[in-house]
Amino acid sequence: MTLRFRLSLGFRKTNMALLCKATQRALSITGDIGVNISARGLGTTASLRRRAPPLGPIPNEDIDVRDLESLEKYGSYPRYVRAAQEANKTSGWWRTYRQYIDAENPEKDVELVDIGLPFRRASRLQEVRERNKVMRENKLNPELERATRLRTLQVPLERVRAEWERTSGPYHIRRLAEHYGIYRDLFPSAFFVPRVMMRVQYSHGDADTDACSASAAVHYGNQLPAATAAAPPKVTYEAEEGSLWTLLLTSPDEHLQDGNLEYIHWLVGNIPGNSLSSGQEVCHYLPPFPAKGTGFHRFVFVLFKQEAAINYADDSRPSPCYSLKERTFKTLDFYRKHQDLMTPASLAFFQSQWDQSVTNTFHQLLNMREPVFEYERPPVYHPPQRKFPHRQPLRYLDRYRDGKEHTFGKRY
Repeated sequence: MTLRFRLSLGFRKTNMALLCKATQRALSITGDIGVNISARGLGTTASLRRRAPPLGPIPNEDIDVRDLESLEKYGSYPRYVRAAQEANKTSGWWRTYRQYIDAENPEKDVELVDIGLPFRRASRLQEVRERNKVMRENKLNPELERATRLRTLQVPLERVRAEWERTSGPYHIRRLAEHYGIYRDLFPSAFFVPRVMMRVQYSHGDADTDACSASAAVHYGNQLPAATAAAPPKVTYEAEEGSLWTLLLTSPDEHLQDGNLEYIHWLVGNIPGNSLSSGQEVCHYLPPFPAKGTGFHRFVFVLFKQEAAINYADDSRPSPCYSLKERTFKTLDFYRKHQDLMTPASLAFFQSQWDQSVTNTFHQLLNMREPVFEYERPPVYHPPQRKFPHRQPLRYLDRYRDGKEHTFGKRY
């Protein structure tokens, strides 16, 4: 015999406390007489659960959902946005998802300092006038209209790149640098928007061919072989006449003893304009040497704009300098030392990993044994052997045999 309890629509206003007492009374009676109770007959189980009362008032609990027409209307979307902003300023007793995330990351509230060049944006009215002027000229150009209609219009990539560098390019480069942790490792608690576009080109293979030269260009996180960067690159940028610049090449991942330190690869200061060869070479160029087994390393070019000539006597290294101790470097300390006379203006970076040229750099230039990092894998875990391996692979016993080659239960 089975008793089933069903809740109909007419019991919605019934006191749930009385229902719970009646249910417990029925269960005790049926248990005494030996009747089997099927829980599937209950129409709901959530109403029988005990829920803790809220810690405060629930939002919008004073709204009568049966009479929504009597509520005050916003009338327009801007009024709704202003009301939502005012409601967002009031703090409730509950915690939002963003508050939980911010509590796990206390350093998120630290405001980063912009140490880059100031940006003077043109007026909005001037930008609109220039855009309207270009649109009128395009509409009056019959050749452009015909090429657009016939789908033969070709846009030069040089113009696209120049427009990108002038408008949104610096902000995209900043986002890439943040993604790769450049600001975090070189300039902690600070950042800068690269206002000056810098092009770095390594001579690779035949310098007369465009394919080889394009493959050796440094962009913003691209991968280059270490053998490609064996010689100093060609660096170009736009500079005013009479200005002074400083170019730095460093690697925040290469240090063999301390992960917070760097190795300086190249430093040229007091560069007049964009004539790199006329600058003062404070530290001569050293090819990348990412150790074997350490993966990809970042190599960052940072271009600083100087306010005046800087005395680099304390920062100069002997030439040639192949001592890693003397090449130990810290970009943050270098910038703090000369921050009154220099401002970071541009950057470019690439990634590189070990190849055969790194071995030659360690043996011939650095005159030291090459460090090799290997991962020691833990032994493979096997559960205790069963006497009767039910539903196990056919080669189950191969896991526990004394041999070097094991199948580890794979099916063949």
